[in-house]
Amino acid sequence: MTTVLTPASPLTAADRCDRCGAQAYLRVVLASGGELLFCAHHGRKFEPELKKIAVEIHDESGRLTEPSTNASEDER
Repeated sequence: MTTVLTPASPLTAADRCDRCGAQAYLRVVLASGGELLFCAHHGRKFEPELKKIAVEIHDESGRLTEPSTNASEDER
């Protein structure tokens, strides 16, 4: 997927997947000006189709594998 380095607005916990309602980690901007939001699972599942219709894809799914900043040293 294409990653946008400077998104207009980062995805937050309030952004939900349009398919299942889970937290969204991908924003797909369409040529029509609309956007779709997907969780990491559905973003991967629909990736081939999304690449065909997307003007840009902002992927923050890497946040899922980053260590939590709230975790103690023992938890990391």
